[in-house]
Amino acid sequence: MLEAAIVLQIVLGETIEAAVIATLLVFNAGLGLFQEVRAQATLDALKSRLALSASVRRDGRWTTVPVAALVPGDVIKLSLGGIVGADVRLIDGDVLLDQSTLTGESLPTEAGPNSNTYAGALVRRGEAVAEVTATGIRTKFGRTAELIRTARVPSSQQQAVLRVVRNLAIFNGTIVIIQVGYAAVLGMSVAEIIPLMLTAILAAIPVALPATFTLASTLGARALARRGVLPTRLSAVDEAASMSVLCVDKTGTLTQNELAVTAIRPMPGFDEQRVLALAAMASSEGGQDPVDAAIRAAAPSVPPDNLPVLQRFVPFDPANKMSEAIATTKDGQALHIAKGAFAKVSDLAPPSPEATASVAELGAQGFRVLAVAVGPSGDMRLAGLIALSDPPRSDSAELIAELHKMGVHTVMVTGDAPVTAGVVARAVGLSGAICPPGPVPERVLPDQFSVFAGILPEDKYHIVKAFQAAGHVVGMCGDGANDAPALRQAQMGIAVFTATDVAKSAAGIVLTEPGLGGIVTAVREGRITFQRILTYTLRSVTRKIDQLLFLTIGLVMTGHAILTPMLMVVLMTTGDFLAMSATTDNVQASAKPNAWRIDNLTIAGIVMAAFNLMFCSSVLAIGKFRLGLDIGTLRTLAAIVLVFSGQAVLYVVRERRRVWSSRPSAWMMASSVVDIGIIGTLATYGILMEPLAFPVIVAVLAAAAVFAFALDVVKVAIFKRLNMGEDA
Repeated sequence: MLEAAIVLQIVLGETIEAAVIATLLVFNAGLGLFQEVRAQATLDALKSRLALSASVRRDGRWTTVPVAALVPGDVIKLSLGGIVGADVRLIDGDVLLDQSTLTGESLPTEAGPNSNTYAGALVRRGEAVAEVTATGIRTKFGRTAELIRTARVPSSQQQAVLRVVRNLAIFNGTIVIIQVGYAAVLGMSVAEIIPLMLTAILAAIPVALPATFTLASTLGARALARRGVLPTRLSAVDEAASMSVLCVDKTGTLTQNELAVTAIRPMPGFDEQRVLALAAMASSEGGQDPVDAAIRAAAPSVPPDNLPVLQRFVPFDPANKMSEAIATTKDGQALHIAKGAFAKVSDLAPPSPEATASVAELGAQGFRVLAVAVGPSGDMRLAGLIALSDPPRSDSAELIAELHKMGVHTVMVTGDAPVTAGVVARAVGLSGAICPPGPVPERVLPDQFSVFAGILPEDKYHIVKAFQAAGHVVGMCGDGANDAPALRQAQMGIAVFTATDVAKSAAGIVLTEPGLGGIVTAVREGRITFQRILTYTLRSVTRKIDQLLFLTIGLVMTGHAILTPMLMVVLMTTGDFLAMSATTDNVQASAKPNAWRIDNLTIAGIVMAAFNLMFCSSVLAIGKFRLGLDIGTLRTLAAIVLVFSGQAVLYVVRERRRVWSSRPSAWMMASSVVDIGIIGTLATYGILMEPLAFPVIVAVLAAAAVFAFALDVVKVAIFKRLNMGEDA
């Protein structure tokens, strides 16, 4: 529409007006560049993660080739510290695999012959030979990349702008046709009708609305960045306001993604410190085994009395599922210390019903249980049990409780086992049902289950889509490559501080500091941004409707176009763009998720526009019939009454309560002074319009101030009727 207006003005020879409108278009486009697309960055991060080498056996000898050169059927070697480059089936050897960033499993898994593992897994211990079963996009990791590439969801901002413009176009387009038809009936010439139509088109366009959305989100993003929350997509700031469901990964998000000793069950004759000290002696020091690292971290810094002296450490043996230490007592007696799987270690000592019951109890809570035995070879006894788990972050329960108060429902989605997921869920305050094992239901609602466990990356993606299909604005919080598709699909994807590069590039918001408090910060700041955008949108809808109707009444009242295209451009430049100062206004975050109720917003705008129209038309009627102003001076009067009443509308709609409930921002008040000053100066000195007596200008300004309080009464009533109060 703006481009059509530019063409019309060039045809009419009004090059200055055309240049001004072209500048407005460029301004909008420039601000729009802030909204960057992140899909390619996500794919690049995935590719860089897979840009590895592999040791492969070809023609009877081992060679090193890029992972991209692997094909199904190749035999490759998996070594300590390496990343698996393809989906494989182990042929020989045993390894400890960390697959947490892929499957969400918090504990590393032992893998031996005939076990399957996936591209991207990290070898924490051991060495094995494996056969490649899938490469590239056919791997589980590759399918994740494909899901990220195809994940798309329109932002609420985009949908809101389109619906606002659609409603205005339908309403105002009808009025423009009526105006042109009436002008033709009056016998106006084409030379008069074209400027009339051009003015109407300019009056109907919310020219700064897209720019305001972008500017408000940019200011919100800057505020978040100062508090350790980095938005990578501006739309994520607005989406945070409307988020009604948050899907949270468990491992590395709600938990620390780091094994820790959770419980110690000493057997008779031992205490907790001695059990830990003995286990530490049978643990490697400085290696990559997370189990040994957790035990050494928990071991007492001051060894217990009468602790044997370590002589030799025997590394973990996958065949017997244990590691050992050879030690001697002070009197020179040789001792064996064994640490490992209970089923293996318990065979070295007499049976213990108490230990067997404890293992069953701890295992039911999702813990990994190790046994420790000590004694002379052939006469060992069980010293105790050590339970390991990935503990929740200290702030996880607080985050979920705070989000609940804010009206955001939280759901856990994890690839970990249901038992482990259930334990963590209860610890952080998620007490609802756990989704049964198996395929995720196609149509599932957030309140059906609190935990979805044992699921794949594509399952997380489909859960997010299912919630969106049910009408929810969904957030997804995660840290690994397995979370990336869901992070990309969610309206508000959140990557935690420790997230992989893949997860960070897929997310709309990245927490740059440890902890989860940034999520609550993002929701609050998003709701503040939403209220500012809502203020400008309400103002735009109200003003565009009443301006066009006012032009129609002015045409009927005077038989002429009541505004020229130049005056309309002045009003657009000073009014629409200076009103963007509403993006800095002092507002309160709503207590519940926001939603774009465009139809209600349009109805409220029409009602307030009707009352504003009565005010503007009354002033115009006084100017024509009481003051006897000519058409040129009436146009000046029309311009100032539109500006002054526009300021009244802006201050009325900025508050969901009474107009005096809060103080406007300094920038907003300054822009009002500038707007009033510009139009007042132009009208007083007759610049771009006919001069108008200064007392008349002051009288109209005073009348607009009184009108603001009357309009406020109407606003409160209509907002209450349409449920557009503080939580709108």
